[in-house]
Amino acid sequence: MNLNIIRRSTVALAMALLVTHAFAWGREGHQVVAALAAAQLGGKARAGIDRLLALEPGASLESISTWADEDRSAATGAWHFVNFPRDTCSYDAQRDCPDGNCVVGAIARQLEILASTAPDASRLQALKYLVHFVADVHQPLHAGHLDDRGGNSYPLQAFGKDSNLHSLWDSGLISQLGEDAGALTRRLLAKRSAPTGADLNVVHAAEESCRIVGTAGFYPEQEVGPDYVMRYTPVMEQRLTLAGARLAGLLNRVFH
Repeated sequence: MNLNIIRRSTVALAMALLVTHAFAWGREGHQVVAALAAAQLGGKARAGIDRLLALEPGASLESISTWADEDRSAATGAWHFVNFPRDTCSYDAQRDCPDGNCVVGAIARQLEILASTAPDASRLQALKYLVHFVADVHQPLHAGHLDDRGGNSYPLQAFGKDSNLHSLWDSGLISQLGEDAGALTRRLLAKRSAPTGADLNVVHAAEESCRIVGTAGFYPEQEVGPDYVMRYTPVMEQRLTLAGARLAGLLNRVFH
């Protein structure tokens, strides 16, 4: 078979897999957000969460942080993101989240279950979803645009490999740091400013992500260069840090 045909087929297959499995932040990013949140829990929240996690011995916020991707289905797929029109980042529930089927609506439902008197098994599942979805809504392309599938349909070359914009933000920018989840968590905790109380409005988190996507230069040329990495790595770290603070704030409020 012609080598060019083989190469094109291989690239096409790789891109299809990236699109199919493009999840917010990837495993490491989700674990970092969960670990950041765990470090900011109050005593009541920690006790309540530990009681739920005891249903699965050995579980932690970090270990459950990717469950929603691993258990993803056609019914829950829309819960991981929200799409905004290209001309606005002002959230409209009827337009952007019909029947509550978006990440904003999903977070609200899980918070309601977690704060209820539902059986602990149901509340544990809600906790798993919440830990994941709060991280999701802070990944800018999970509040992007339908026409390019949140950057999944925007191919590019990153770090010498065929990829797409969504995958770059899921894991590429984190991977290039060369830190494991523990080291990245410790560094982000050390550099964060004194806590002043995070804005816990999830709608605001989605709108923030949308505005980042709309920043001039967010969509790079077909090959991601060092300038893009230098500009957006701090933004990526800020989103992880804020996701951890908001998740902790929401959990502290639920278990207060």
